Amino acid sequence: MISQKKLTSIVGTHNVISDQVNLRQYSHDMSFVHAVTPACIVKPGTALEIGKIVDLARKNRIPLVPVSSGFPHFRGDTVPTTGYSVIVDLTRMKNIIHVDREARSVMFEPGVTFGELIPAVTRAGLRLNMPLLPRKTKSVVGSLLEREPVVMPQYQWDIADPLNCVEIYYGTGDLFRTGAAAGPGTIAEQWAVGGAQVEAAGPSSASWYRIIQGSQGTMGIVTWASARCEILPQLEQAFFIGSSDLSKLIEMIHWLVRLRIANECFLLNGTNLAAIMSKRTAGFHQTKNTLPKWILFYSVAGYDYLPEERVNGQAADAVDIAQRLGLQPVPAIGDIPATEFLKLAQHPSPEPYWKLRPAGAFQDLFFITIHDRISGIIDTMIQANEKLGYPTPDMGVYIQPLVQGSNIHCEFNFFYDPADRVQADRVRQLTVNTVDQLMTAGAFFSRPYGEITSRVMNRDAATVNTLRKVKTILDPDNIMNPGKLCF
Repeated sequence: MISQKKLTSIVGTHNVISDQVNLRQYSHDMSFVHAVTPACIVKPGTALEIGKIVDLARKNRIPLVPVSSGFPHFRGDTVPTTGYSVIVDLTRMKNIIHVDREARSVMFEPGVTFGELIPAVTRAGLRLNMPLLPRKTKSVVGSLLEREPVVMPQYQWDIADPLNCVEIYYGTGDLFRTGAAAGPGTIAEQWAVGGAQVEAAGPSSASWYRIIQGSQGTMGIVTWASARCEILPQLEQAFFIGSSDLSKLIEMIHWLVRLRIANECFLLNGTNLAAIMSKRTAGFHQTKNTLPKWILFYSVAGYDYLPEERVNGQAADAVDIAQRLGLQPVPAIGDIPATEFLKLAQHPSPEPYWKLRPAGAFQDLFFITIHDRISGIIDTMIQANEKLGYPTPDMGVYIQPLVQGSNIHCEFNFFYDPADRVQADRVRQLTVNTVDQLMTAGAFFSRPYGEITSRVMNRDAATVNTLRKVKTILDPDNIMNPGKLCF
């Protein structure tokens, strides 16, 4: 066991927590991962304190589980795998270190949430390329490290975007900076000569951020990250397109992104749009009944120069594409104005978190695929629903083009009543036992969590072997979130 007295000497008495109420809160989340109670919780406030915690853990062979987002948690990656683990809760680290409009970049610590970062970049005339309505307690660093899909695909040039650089303590105890932040010189010295931490690749020819992203805290603990921002528009217009024909909407997305017309651009089914727009369960069912089966949402934007001309031209181009496909963009769908939805999509979800509104609990099943495979994958999922008795109309679907439309994030959301064991077991079976079928249909699970991880990893022994070699270099004592992924 790690000495709580030594932890207290690093972070102070009030930042080492070991009462049973708090330990139970960190012992589980809303996934189906088995609960394990940690030994204690430590809340560092600086990068130096993180380094001391890692060194202490190495000497005592104590597992560390990094947590940067507030409650609730959903994916099982922050649940310990052993009872003598220490939770490293980074939510005290709230500094927004640097906002650089010229470089379109912002640097911030892991405890900063979307709700805290958005006002800071807005004051500088910037905005974040962010996921779809993250929960209010979601850490921006956590979202970047998890490669959560962002809603403006035309500004995503690499699957890692908008992440730029990070500073990280590896499991060896070494402090490391990636990309342009690696040097020469300190960060302050780089700023003094006009340097900006925007280039993600490096140092040298290695792309270290690719090892850190998606690792679920198994390589080290990030102390800050920098992210690419976009210029805040002067003028925006938003539109919905509703249809029962998914293939037409997928084609519409393809052209909107390929021709760089749309900013925000994604597709939802009626279930998910109703969940986002309703404030409670009763409103969800009422709203869902008024919506089409599939809804494409997109926006066009004008910036500092000729904003009205740009918006009008892009809106007209989008109408031309839609008409060729037999579709019609509209400013509202049901009782939902597109402008209101745009404002909503540019901020964190209001409480309660939108995925909790339909039934009180949910599980996500998400992966990457290509345009041509979407329809077949959805048919595969519908067949699995019918086999296990889950009502397909209750399933949410979110389709998000990525990296300028070169591939697509597809996400199924299974809403259920957490008090109903039959429902919960059915959802668990759906999210675990259909993975092989979906992979056969063309799904690539680039971010596996919880129970599905072994099914995904077992498909590629060579990659697993390589990951384990990297792990032995960066975390030779296996103290960083052991038991996750293939470690």
